[in-house]
Amino acid sequence: MQDKVTYEYAIIRVVPKVEREEFFNVGVLLFSKRKNYLGVKYKIDKKKLEAFSEDLDIQMLKDHLEAWQNICEGTADSGTIGQLEVSDRFRWLAACRSTIIQSSKTHSGLCMDPEQELEYLFETFVL
Repeated sequence: MQDKVTYEYAIIRVVPKVEREEFFNVGVLLFSKRKNYLGVKYKIDKKKLEAFSEDLDIQMLKDHLEAWQNICEGTADSGTIGQLEVSDRFRWLAACRSTIIQSSKTHSGLCMDPEQELEYLFETFVL
């Protein structure tokens, strides 16, 4: 138990028609303060997306999710948000929003390896 660290995560959702409040999960965002880790994993299922909305631009979604990835990694092209501390980047990405890409409320847990836990959560909630 002593080797385990706390983490927080949020599920990334695509909400094709915000006014209908219908969504499907496309990814997971995970943050561990103790490990100074922020990771994201996502996959857009084209068939699911087309079932929800035929006119949604898949490339636009990929571009936005790639921006989330860049913010997590703190890359040079991630803008001002990407240069913040890891915890602030997580809070910004997991903040409540009413756009096509949203995140769930945050949840917490214990794990030994945040990267492994991200993979587990991705397989459980997205795949």
